Amino acid sequence: MISGPLENEIVVLKSRYPTLPFDQLRTFNISNTRMAFAVNRDNPVREMTTDNLRAILLGEITNWRSVGGRDLPIRIVHVRDGGGVQASVEEALLNGKRINVSDPILVQIGPQVVKIVEQSPEALGLTQLSIVIDSNTVELKLDHPVEQHLNLVTLGDPLPNQRRDR
Repeated sequence: MISGPLENEIVVLKSRYPTLPFDQLRTFNISNTRMAFAVNRDNPVREMTTDNLRAILLGEITNWRSVGGRDLPIRIVHVRDGGGVQASVEEALLNGKRINVSDPILVQIGPQVVKIVEQSPEALGLTQLSIVIDSNTVELKLDHPVEQHLNLVTLGDPLPNQRRDR
């Protein structure tokens, strides 16, 4: 089961297992979940265009003042490299480009993202919607939602008796 694009997983695997038959890997979508971009309750910015968010994640906009907030640097908070949320955001929102910000705050797991955002007025957290809903943070509303695809990966096509659509 993977929570980010298969291509990202293959890059990591090729460095460790270069002889695996990567061309035989198949993905099957199991579920989708919506990403959320969390802001601190003291941050007045509640809505943003995906174009502005893209510019923030690419390091082109670096201060909340540029998007209607206070004069504070924007600090991106996300799970360390390899996280499904980061990979999905990079694929869906950045057209495969990497998040390119100075001084990001990297954490180990998604729930830590909102803990940092709760304490930091300058933070912008990338996580799943369910985590934001269960926290004391505010979801930054976008003009277009960003989804994460949760996929099962198999080696080759499953046999007919293994593949049963439910």
